[in-house]
Amino acid sequence: MFFRNVNLKEAWQAALHANFGLLALAVSVTFVTYSLRAQRWRILLSPLGPVRFRTAFRTTVIGFTALFLLPGRVGEILRPYLLAKQEGLNPAAAFATVIVERLLDVAAVLLLFGIALPLAGVDVGPQVRLAGIIFAVGSIVALGILFVLAGHPEKLGRFAGRLGSRLPPRFAQAFARMVQTFAEGLIVMRNPRHLASAAVWSIAVWLSIALGIWIEIAAFNMNVSFTGSFIVVGYLAVGVSVPTPGGAGGFHYFYKAALTNFFGANPDVAAAAAIVLHLISFLPVSIAGMTFMWQDGLTLARLRNMKSEAQAAEQPSQS
Repeated sequence: MFFRNVNLKEAWQAALHANFGLLALAVSVTFVTYSLRAQRWRILLSPLGPVRFRTAFRTTVIGFTALFLLPGRVGEILRPYLLAKQEGLNPAAAFATVIVERLLDVAAVLLLFGIALPLAGVDVGPQVRLAGIIFAVGSIVALGILFVLAGHPEKLGRFAGRLGSRLPPRFAQAFARMVQTFAEGLIVMRNPRHLASAAVWSIAVWLSIALGIWIEIAAFNMNVSFTGSFIVVGYLAVGVSVPTPGGAGGFHYFYKAALTNFFGANPDVAAAAAIVLHLISFLPVSIAGMTFMWQDGLTLARLRNMKSEAQAAEQPSQS
């Protein structure tokens, strides 16, 4: 779908004429983003115990490398498991913070997307603009609901019990474990200061991602404002949710769609930029992750085998 109607020769020429200085800057911003991710994770983990920045950064990079290169979203499970082993934390509780992290990511992306639609200077139509307002308000309401649930976990338990009673026993047990994991992850939300700090760092993470994308777009001489890059971020968030290794395919298709539909970009140039941005987003981090793995005596095969070990380590607090 991505390559359909793309002139590969023109796309190649567009890539050759890109500003390589700006592309190098975009690579640097990528590593800034992972530093911000690591710091946000430290805040989410702080109720469980102190975590060194070095450990959070290295395990974050290793986890995303596994996420890019291995099927089944292995990295989401291994990242907290590796950190918990090195920092002496409860693996299940560490895994629960990743769930909260993803919820904060969704809220931040929806908020920035909603802000961008009326301010990006593009004609998106009244219906899409209304949707953006709903997304922005909905993300704030969702954070409020999370905070209420964290303050009153017994309400979450009662809801799970009522819903579980209507499910077959096997599904009821799985649902109960999922709810308990979620509740453990909400420990951080019980402290307003931690919640506010994690939310602010989430915005910083996604502003950094938007900055890297904006710089990469500028390298291809496409006219998109910084606020407009929030729209591209929203589309990319959908694209990487497609279950392919490294988001390949979905990443490219939705990036191109955002640039051509909203900003009138040349499809061939947008296609070249999509391929280059994918390389910028995944290749340097994967190289760094493989380096960290080599230093720690890990291989991709070992990480794949550790998945069941990590899942088993989560069970005691969930059963």
